[in-house]
Amino acid sequence: MTTKDQGASGLSGLDELMYEPDGAGDEPRDPGRRRSGRRIGLIVAAVVLVIVLGVPAAYVGWAVTAPLAPPVASSQAPDFTPATAAAITLSPEGSSALSVIGGAAYLGPDGLSATSGSDEARPIASISKLITALVVLDAKPLAGPDDPGPTITFDKADHDLYDQYYVQGATVAAMPTGSFMTERDALATMLIPSASNYADAVSTWAFGSPGAFVSAARRWLTAQGLTATTIVEPTGISRRNTSTPADVMTIGKLAAANPTIAKLAATPTLSLPIFGTLSNTNDLLGRSGVTGLKTGNLGEGSYNLLYTATVDVGIGEPLSVTGVILGGSSRQSVDATVLAQLDSIRAGFHSVSLATAGQVVGSYATAWGASAELVVADSASILTWSDTAITMTMDVSDPADYRDGEVVGSITWTAGSQTATAPLEVRGSIEQPTQWWRLTHPGELGG
Repeated sequence: MTTKDQGASGLSGLDELMYEPDGAGDEPRDPGRRRSGRRIGLIVAAVVLVIVLGVPAAYVGWAVTAPLAPPVASSQAPDFTPATAAAITLSPEGSSALSVIGGAAYLGPDGLSATSGSDEARPIASISKLITALVVLDAKPLAGPDDPGPTITFDKADHDLYDQYYVQGATVAAMPTGSFMTERDALATMLIPSASNYADAVSTWAFGSPGAFVSAARRWLTAQGLTATTIVEPTGISRRNTSTPADVMTIGKLAAANPTIAKLAATPTLSLPIFGTLSNTNDLLGRSGVTGLKTGNLGEGSYNLLYTATVDVGIGEPLSVTGVILGGSSRQSVDATVLAQLDSIRAGFHSVSLATAGQVVGSYATAWGASAELVVADSASILTWSDTAITMTMDVSDPADYRDGEVVGSITWTAGSQTATAPLEVRGSIEQPTQWWRLTHPGELGG
């Protein structure tokens, strides 16, 4: 039996472990090399673990802090119904003229004027008495509207004027021989009840004779530039006393500017011991703002009215209106036209509603579904004349907090020289998105 020397050629158990023959040509592994490989494996595993655990943590940190795109804003001008053009009523018969002064912010510095019919000269009837009063006061001025002036004593010739004008169908008032009256009261009797005998007597008293008065009246007319007006006697009973609407308008403004005439023309009734109480022939006094001035009628087809009115249209200052109608068919038709005319002036001033409180004029929207509205905070309107164009501007800035009630601008409307302004504010609040939305919408996050 043959035995081997294990000390020389055999393998120990440890050697067997270190030498694992897997096949022909395998060589034994180095123990130190194996220990190095194991260390590398542990390092790689640790790095992979850090990556696996660290990347999500970094993403979460970025997603929850990344800036958001601002809300998308949109806006539009609020709609409103523009004002309609004023339709001023003018006389459908004869000829007329109208002047409206005041409200320069609406009507401009020259005011409003309008005419109808021709500018031919027509009989002006008792409107002539305004010219007589102006010419007399030019020669015999009073210190003020309540100054009585000198006393006039009426003689037999003056008394006879009563019958002379009565038979002609003119308006008259008692004038007994030897009676007397102040200049102011005589002018009042001539203008308020339109007594023709007083117009004749006062003008003769002031100038000495009817002819001297006519000469003075013509000089006065020339001095005032009233070249289209003819005066042949002081009362207007003659159809040869004529004028045009344009000239009568000027006469009306001169009369209204005279304190004495303006006050007398606005007086509804006159009471004096000589004849008692007499009414003003202008039955529109006190109606629709009418303050004067003078009627003038010569029968059908020759009804005239020169009037003044003060019209409050809500603009702070009343309008001063002067109008004339010559050649009306009746007193009723003339009065109706004047009242309609004044109503049409008032209607020409209207308040235009521009916006109402809470009216939506824009919106804000976000990628995460939150939204708010841009609204007009207060109602707004503007008072304007006729169809004056209304323009609008919006001044809006980005909200700082997008919170309900935050004021972010204003809207301004302009009509001529008038403006109206209303603030704009946010309605509703835009809340921040949830963290879950941020984590699940990386493409909509900025930065």
